[in-house]
Amino acid sequence: MTAQIILASTSVFRRALLEKLDLEFSTDSPDIDESPIDGETAEQLVFRLSESKAACIAAKHSQGLVIGSDQVACIDGEILGKPGNFDNAMQQLLKASGKSVDFYTGLCLFNAQSGQKQTLVDVFKVHFRNLSDEQISRYLKKEEPYNCAGSFKSEGYGISLFERLEGDDPNALIGLPLIKLIQLFEKEGVLIP
Repeated sequence: MTAQIILASTSVFRRALLEKLDLEFSTDSPDIDESPIDGETAEQLVFRLSESKAACIAAKHSQGLVIGSDQVACIDGEILGKPGNFDNAMQQLLKASGKSVDFYTGLCLFNAQSGQKQTLVDVFKVHFRNLSDEQISRYLKKEEPYNCAGSFKSEGYGISLFERLEGDDPNALIGLPLIKLIQLFEKEGVLIP
C-alpha cells in the first residue's frame, strides 16, 4: 500500500528521525493547546497530545496516515517542560544530576480515511552522572538545548551527561520511537523496508 504520510510536527528532530525510514512524507504543524490537565500523569499527557496532534492534522486530509508525537521528561514524578533559557536548563540539569529521568513519548498513527488510530507511550530512562555546576554550565553554553525536553540533546554532546541509558529504541529519546512506528505502519499495510 502506498499512503500519503504526514508528520504532525515541524520539529527538525522528528523530521530527521522519520527521514531515516526513507519514506516520502510531508509535515504540518498542529495548532493545539499542549497544557497539562490538572491531575494528568506524564503518560496520560503524551498519550492525549500525540492523539490530539494527529487528529488535528487528519481533520485537514481525507486520506493519509498522520503521525502525532509528544514527549515529556519526569524527575521524581515532576513533569519538566522545555527549559526555554539557560537558567531554567541549569535548574533542570542540576535536579537531574545523579538521578534517573524518565522520558515519556506518545506516538499516534491516525488513518485519516478510516478514522482508525493506534496510540502508545514509549518510556526511556536516562541515568545521569553526578554533574558539577561547571560541567552543566559548560554543556549548556556549548549545545544550547533550550527547546529540548530535559535540557539536553542525546544525539549530540548531551551524551556526555549520562551514566547509562535504558530503553528499547534510542530514537524515542530524541522524540520519535521508530521501532514502534514501523510496527504501527505494518498494521496499516505500509512495509519498511
